[in-house]
Amino acid sequence: MTSIQEKRLTAYAHGGGCACKIPPGELEQVVSGLMGESAPRGPGELLVGLDDGDDAAVVRIAAGVAVVATADFFTPVVDDAFDWGRIAVANALSDVYAMGGAPVVGVNLLAWPRDLLPMELAAEVLRGGLAVAREAGCHVAGGHSVDDPEPKYGMAVTGVADPDRLMRNDAGRPGVPLTLTKPLGIGVLNSRHKTTGEVFPQAVAAMTELNRAASEAALAAGAVCATDVTGFGLLGHLHKLARASKVTAVVDAAAVPFLDGARDALRDGFVSGGTRRNLDWVRPHLDGGAVSEDELLLLADAQTSGGLLVAGEVPGHPVVGELVPARQDGVTLVIR
Repeated sequence: MTSIQEKRLTAYAHGGGCACKIPPGELEQVVSGLMGESAPRGPGELLVGLDDGDDAAVVRIAAGVAVVATADFFTPVVDDAFDWGRIAVANALSDVYAMGGAPVVGVNLLAWPRDLLPMELAAEVLRGGLAVAREAGCHVAGGHSVDDPEPKYGMAVTGVADPDRLMRNDAGRPGVPLTLTKPLGIGVLNSRHKTTGEVFPQAVAAMTELNRAASEAALAAGAVCATDVTGFGLLGHLHKLARASKVTAVVDAAAVPFLDGARDALRDGFVSGGTRRNLDWVRPHLDGGAVSEDELLLLADAQTSGGLLVAGEVPGHPVVGELVPARQDGVTLVIR
């Protein structure tokens, strides 16, 4: 096992985790022609689709029952294979929790450079994913694999939800506070890990924490609007929520929590290209006031398996801002 454990998985990836997402602006151009299609014949009513870039698709299949469907996979974000599997599946499950649903079954998505990395390492990745799925009470039933020059792993997940109690990104209303359920800084710490090999247990703990409890607490508090904070950063995901809800979001930068070591990693230059692209994307819609560029980069930091951003108060988690009426100049984000 020594030779297997010495393999640095992050060395086989051009980037790490959700920072490898296609930039949001480019992605929206690609899918723009797919929106507004007429509904196909067949069972179910599509409640949430492509139009607002929500976290998962939702189809009502019966009175009181909706299916929630999503898929998420990415390159290694840490070198430990078991932890990478845990992180990837926690991240995939998060899309279901962000909609107010409960995961039911997942299928693995695995790309593996079989000529470069031992299959025993792939087994560790799958074992980590299975461990988190079991923690979530989610079945795992097979999946799909391909031989690929770059390792990638994740899961397609199907869940269920009450169609009358969904949390959507287009349901935000003025006067509602914003709650963040995990600290930021995962991206800069992962970038430091990829470059130096230094391990950050606080980042691994944050990424492997399920968003189940936060989702349940948000629903119990009556929340109807939420999203999870992943590859587009807090600013990118909040911009999408504010745009879809036709409101402006105000963020109190001083109230946003960060993981230990995040500011040090930023100071030392461990900022991913994905984070910089996030900030560039939202900048035309951003009133940053007197907030520094470094602070904006941290707020745009590309997260992997981050927390939920909920329009509403969630007990035990910090309020980081509020939704206000839409500005007429197209600004969706105000940082104070």
